[in-house]
Amino acid sequence: MSNYRTEGPAAWAPILGLSLAAFVFNTSEFLPVGLLPDIAESLRESIPTTGLILTGYAFVVAVMSLPLTILTARMERRRLLLALLAFFSLCHFVMPWVSSFGSVMAARVGVALAHSIFWAVITPLAVRVAPRGRGALALSCVMGGTIVATVLGVPIGTHLGQILGWQEAFFVNGVASALVFAVIWRVLPVCESRRAGSLASVPVIFRRPALVQIYLITVLAVLGQFTVYSYIAPIVHQVGGLSESDIVTVLFVFGIAGIAGVAGASRTVDAHRTATCVTAMALLALSMLSLPFVATSAPALWAVALIWGAGMTAMCLSFQTAVLAAAPDCADVAASLHSGIFNIGIGGGAYLGGRVVEHMGYDCVNLVGFAMVAAAIAVIVWARLTTGRGLIPYSPEKDNTATSHD
Repeated sequence: MSNYRTEGPAAWAPILGLSLAAFVFNTSEFLPVGLLPDIAESLRESIPTTGLILTGYAFVVAVMSLPLTILTARMERRRLLLALLAFFSLCHFVMPWVSSFGSVMAARVGVALAHSIFWAVITPLAVRVAPRGRGALALSCVMGGTIVATVLGVPIGTHLGQILGWQEAFFVNGVASALVFAVIWRVLPVCESRRAGSLASVPVIFRRPALVQIYLITVLAVLGQFTVYSYIAPIVHQVGGLSESDIVTVLFVFGIAGIAGVAGASRTVDAHRTATCVTAMALLALSMLSLPFVATSAPALWAVALIWGAGMTAMCLSFQTAVLAAAPDCADVAASLHSGIFNIGIGGGAYLGGRVVEHMGYDCVNLVGFAMVAAAIAVIVWARLTTGRGLIPYSPEKDNTATSHD
């Protein structure tokens, strides 16, 4: 049940606050993608080695999402979110004083620990505080915060890093998160924990075919995405021969396209979830496959980035709505597992992409990414052939595993 039952700007203020929080978290998560060459040069490390910053971050989130979500399951949600933002800001404020690979990794681990709980909490919370009947729109708005991070946060942060230094770019994101702390303090109501789930929810979740399928599709598709996307800056610069400003433009175009992706998917995902998900993943796969052919032409690369970015965000919205629909009784735990699995894909993709670069060069990275996303599509096709439904629906009337644990 929603905490708000009225319409108007005031009713949407909490959603705006959550969207801003999503913006600063996603900006921080993907800022190293645009600054990877600069960080590597500053730390005197190779780009594949520096890419382990992305891998380490993602694997911390993957491992810690479930235990930290369970540990904080009974904590009042507003207080928890404010604590996460405070700790998140602190981990960014120390960045101007880090100067070694180990110290950078330590600061990023701190951010990753906050992230581990944040994404498990925020999507159920957005649906909960939305005006009645507007949960899907609220979720799209929070997704919009992640998209604006890609549209503005990462490109602007990359540009600031190129001008001022990569450490200062992270510091600025810390300032932004402190401002978001003030907004959340002002607009988010007290939200006692309920239906978050518990440790007992975990075996329940893995006995639901709908959740098992979406988790499998998620890890395959995200693995493919980040095998390529993690190294987009050196691909554009070294393979395509384009400039640093072109890297910023590609990231900007990718993010702008995400707005179209989430807007389109939000209109179709409830009624046509399978079609929305498969279409998004197909756009993703074809964009990655075409990358070497367009890398030397900025206009062609922008066109591919438009398709790629739209496909990526539409896919993510499809995943999130499917998870929440299949776990109404243990939303936070199901979301934390999904966040962890998503980050296995991010970290695994960054690691796999680095190994491909080391042994085969940048020209082959896109083929590996394409194969992973194609495998995710194959899982849906197989389900369609065997069950008659691409994305397996959750049927409460047939489910004997429902849990009432808070």
